[in-house]
Amino acid sequence: MGQPVSIAATDIEDVLLIETTVFRDMRGFFTETYSAKTWGAAGLEVSFVQDNLSKSAKGTLRGMHYQLAPHAMGKLIRAVTGALFDVAVDLRRGSPTFGKWVGRVLSAENGLAMWIPEGFAHGFIALEDETLAYYKCTNFYAPEAERAIIYNDPEIGIEWPIEPASISQKDAAAPTLEHAEFNFVYDPGA
Repeated sequence: MGQPVSIAATDIEDVLLIETTVFRDMRGFFTETYSAKTWGAAGLEVSFVQDNLSKSAKGTLRGMHYQLAPHAMGKLIRAVTGALFDVAVDLRRGSPTFGKWVGRVLSAENGLAMWIPEGFAHGFIALEDETLAYYKCTNFYAPEAERAIIYNDPEIGIEWPIEPASISQKDAAAPTLEHAEFNFVYDPGA
């Protein structure tokens, strides 16, 4: 029970889409959202240390966040209720996809999750009111290492499906990729 239907690649190496089996009956449904055993069998050796939950109204944009190494953080994100457009931007120097982005709709209905490893900026925009986003994280929040890039950097060109209605002052003041601080290096053997 709970074996993934698929662990699928995206247009950016190492960013993955996860779809789990959902068991439905008259009571509702059940799904196993994460299993170290299943991930290990797929070659994904990940240790999660912190879980986060955020609630957002439609049009709320959160991002594009990351933490500098050695506090870098991988994230497994899913929508528990509502829907969101989830985005990862490759910040790994030397990567063939450096500065590129990938985005997917994650919703309570489609049950998809996105795995974003260390070395990426992450953000999302809520597509529905009362959207609950659940994140499993590989590192603890470290305010001294927290950084961001602006969500609408023209050099990156993220195609958000709706215009933001709400964004924090800190996120709105984030620098472009060209002026951002980051210390990630692409390792094709990792």
